[in-house]
Amino acid sequence: MSRLMRRQVTFLVASLVLSLQAGAQKQTASPDNGAVWPTKAVRIVVGFPAGSSPDLTARTLAEPLSKALGQPVIVENKVGAGGNIAADYVAKATDHHTIGLMINGNLTIARLLNPKLNYDPLKDLTPISLIGMSPLVLTAPVGTGEGTAREFLTTARSAGDKWSYGSPGVGTVGHIGMELLKAKSGINPIHVPYPGYPQVATALIGGQLQLSMMPPALAMAQIRAGKLRAIGVTSSGRSTLAPDLPSMAEAGVKDFNLEIWNAMAAPNSMPKPVVARLSTLISEIARSPEIRQKLFQQGWQVAGTSSEGLANRIKLDTALLGSVIATQGIKPE
Repeated sequence: MSRLMRRQVTFLVASLVLSLQAGAQKQTASPDNGAVWPTKAVRIVVGFPAGSSPDLTARTLAEPLSKALGQPVIVENKVGAGGNIAADYVAKATDHHTIGLMINGNLTIARLLNPKLNYDPLKDLTPISLIGMSPLVLTAPVGTGEGTAREFLTTARSAGDKWSYGSPGVGTVGHIGMELLKAKSGINPIHVPYPGYPQVATALIGGQLQLSMMPPALAMAQIRAGKLRAIGVTSSGRSTLAPDLPSMAEAGVKDFNLEIWNAMAAPNSMPKPVVARLSTLISEIARSPEIRQKLFQQGWQVAGTSSEGLANRIKLDTALLGSVIATQGIKPE
């Protein structure tokens, strides 16, 4: 082979290698085909500490999702600002391998309460799947307002602003839900914010508060122990999570339906085929019998929706909670 031919062959081989490397890099850097994704470990970012309800849900989903994807799925906790620090982090992620497990507020009213928030839930995040829903339990100290749920609310109306209620902070669903109940039932307790629900429960048991809307898992443990009294659930009908408790409709409060929920979301920059694949996998995992049972034990009624289903829920709850914020004049701390 002549020197000229050897040079030509060497050039062609080098060109082919560079072309293949560029193609591989392009596929990894911009995975526009959900079938070839993921190319490395996937991170689920959670805005609450280890052992919290969102953290437990994320870790419950991580193992079966890792098996389905063939890559590690790592749960990472970025705590603060009611989950908004983590949501902002996810919104700005550009690696195409970062998603978030978030609660209602992070995906709906966060910006309504804080216009200076660094992310816009509706523009910067893409819905993946609504995971689970749960009503809150209207809870009171033992011996406060005896009688049925209707009779309790009658006593609460008579008490006016002499009663107070606790929540995990301004703008939380526990806060906005109580303000909605005030508007629809005529009661008027004063809001007292606490760092979290454990502190709210302690204050209720100690008699410093007369009311709170609490997650079923926490509320029912104290109710079964005889430390607190259950008034009813905040859903439109009875809940499988607490089937013995009356709904707000049974308590005489019309058109009242309030739920907490958690969901998986991705940065808006995540390629659409990847979002579609994640939505299908995560919704199927959540609805599987084993995971459904685990989530139920954590206090969730499994939804496992499509991305469109979550988008619709975000739209509805943003309108509902946003109207309460406006009519009740709720301002951030």
